[in-house]
Amino acid sequence: MATLAKSIKGGEFLVRETSAHEIFIPEEYTEEQKMMALACQDFIDTEITPKIEEIDSMKNPDLVPSIFKKAGELGLLGISVPEEYGGMGMNFVTSMLIADIIGSAGSFSTTYGAHTGIGTLPILYYGTEEQKQKYLPKLATGEWAACYCLTEPDAGSDANSGKTKAELTPDGKHYLINGQKMWISNAGFADLFIVFAKIEDDKNLTAFIVEKTFGGITMNEEEKKMGIKGSSTRQVFFNDCKVPVENMLSDRQNGFKIAVNILNIGRIKLGSGILGGVRAVTTKAIKYSTERKQFGVSINTFGAIKSKLAEMAIRTYVSESLCYRAGQDIEEQINSFVAEGMEESQAKLKGVEAFAMECAIAKIHGSEVLDYVVDQGVQVYGGMGYSAEAPMERAYRDARIARIYEGTNEINRMLMIGMLLKRAMKGEINLFEPAMAVSAELTSVPSFETIDTSELFASEKEVLKKLKKVFLMVGGKAAMALQDKIEEEQEIMMNLADVMIEIYAAESAILRSEKLVSIQGEEATAHQIAMSQVYLAEAVDKINAAAKEAIASFTKGDEQKVMLMGLKRFTKADLVNTKELRRQIADYMIEQGKYPF
Repeated sequence: MATLAKSIKGGEFLVRETSAHEIFIPEEYTEEQKMMALACQDFIDTEITPKIEEIDSMKNPDLVPSIFKKAGELGLLGISVPEEYGGMGMNFVTSMLIADIIGSAGSFSTTYGAHTGIGTLPILYYGTEEQKQKYLPKLATGEWAACYCLTEPDAGSDANSGKTKAELTPDGKHYLINGQKMWISNAGFADLFIVFAKIEDDKNLTAFIVEKTFGGITMNEEEKKMGIKGSSTRQVFFNDCKVPVENMLSDRQNGFKIAVNILNIGRIKLGSGILGGVRAVTTKAIKYSTERKQFGVSINTFGAIKSKLAEMAIRTYVSESLCYRAGQDIEEQINSFVAEGMEESQAKLKGVEAFAMECAIAKIHGSEVLDYVVDQGVQVYGGMGYSAEAPMERAYRDARIARIYEGTNEINRMLMIGMLLKRAMKGEINLFEPAMAVSAELTSVPSFETIDTSELFASEKEVLKKLKKVFLMVGGKAAMALQDKIEEEQEIMMNLADVMIEIYAAESAILRSEKLVSIQGEEATAHQIAMSQVYLAEAVDKINAAAKEAIASFTKGDEQKVMLMGLKRFTKADLVNTKELRRQIADYMIEQGKYPF
């Protein structure tokens, strides 16, 4: 793994070149981590896949809780919980790996993620020592199941506007919680509820640890959902639910901060949590395309099908690359904070918070790759893809929620740009100086200096440097022109986010492929090189379109002409024969009979 020598900050990839040796790639997992992944996959193959129809039907209310408890017995629920509280005490990247593998478990991946993430981590990171000792061993072993009660009918993306109230009893020993929560995953069988409420006229939420046995908790029937049907989702009502004062989690009015920080973790875990699913769908599509005959031959011999299979793999490879790059950056930041003397749970929170923008990128990119892959999977299956008898129908329905929970992708896009600008204003990231340099470059004579492209990835890295200038040019001008009104211009914020996402994604794939070449040689990495080259070519076009739309929306006249000339200059790249590269990638996958990367 990379050493602690580097100290890149969140968002700094836009203004700093990263070396391949600095990043972590999935191919570097240790033997212990690989064994854990195999054990997790074996659990899915044994306990979930054969029962997937029964799980989704929800006719047996004891089935999912029993599978959940088996996951606890195997240690899968306590990956992130320290050993002193009954967990396995594994590092952040290992927890991402397990979330990755669980991603192929359909509805159960939601059950797992809600418990191990938003259900358990608030206590681990914000609880008192007494709260940790009381609750974490039960949660880590699966003796108890947890859920997270934040969303309300009128408080979704604007979570802090929740109306649930907590009133101190006259004797000062309890809070009485009253209110309604909705879309609560695991609510149907949860023993413990992380509940957010406001005390008196407080501006911000306060968090509480609520045991089901406290009473005053009722629920609606299970929600009838488009997908993830096998996961419990209910509305929860609190009616004078009596909670001991010692069950307040952290400080009064700190609930909103807890919610935001835990969601940052949830976002990168969601990014890795789609990977097992997209690999499984891609493998199924490859196998079906081999078996399905039309016009006397397998449909995988057709260029149109090869193009789909290759693109499914390319986007999966890229999402893997950016997720684990971000995960290791977080891991190293955590280790750095601990080395400085920070308490471990605080270091984990601060480490994730430092890379909140990359967490948002992982969530957005992963969920949109998932949507793309399942949609193409249905298309490869043709008519059978639309049939509930085939696996693509369930995958298609289950995938759709990923763009909504942990903050919608639209909210995440705006959050990441808002956060970047705030950090730049505070001087935490030197963004404005490079932006001014790019602005000056627009009116200067272009350099005709020849770039040595003989070295592998030299031309791709030159393209990436110019794409970063696109962001600096458009983002810098937008920040100057719109100033504090920029956050009202949501379309421009989303344009900038798309540019930022594609830069991070394309660069992550290039760096992963470069590092792989250093490990196993260029010939053995040919298909990974091809995937990163195709993605970069696509990213150039996406960035050009997003930037052009933004430029048109806040500039005019000569300024607009200058910026469009700059955009043309900065998105100039050699033409790539993407058709041929996709065919090579698809042929290799068809030969292997699976997603093999």
